[in-house]
Amino acid sequence: MVQMAELDLVVDVTQWGSIDYTQSVALRHEVLRKPLGLVFDPSIFSQELQDFHLVAKKGDWVVGCMILTKNGGSMKMRQVAVDPHCQRVGIGAKLVALAERIAIGQETKEIILHARDSALSFYLSLGYDIVGEGFEEVGIPHHAMRKSLID
Repeated sequence: MVQMAELDLVVDVTQWGSIDYTQSVALRHEVLRKPLGLVFDPSIFSQELQDFHLVAKKGDWVVGCMILTKNGGSMKMRQVAVDPHCQRVGIGAKLVALAERIAIGQETKEIILHARDSALSFYLSLGYDIVGEGFEEVGIPHHAMRKSLID
């Protein structure tokens, strides 16, 4: 397990098509798709052009990532992934905090997401609320969640 003090972590927005973006695509595949037997689909590239791409980097390597997509008056958080060797040290929370700052800067009212049931406690600890009943997505249980960004 990596200790947070060892990380020398930088969390920032990267550009679509950059080296950091390419590393985030590979990380998303390894963490989110491959364990479910899902095949990498290169058509995602063009669909992500207008999105915000957040990365957490240790040195030159992306160890965490997330996508924010404008969705009317909301931002949808999706494709959140942290390298398994770097989990449970605060990287996901730092990505979520940056996402919330970006969303507020975009005058967004809320962040919405579809959380895997295995990640519900993580999002609940950050102030997200479960919305409605559970459902299946990519073959595993999920719940819709939201967090209001307006007091």
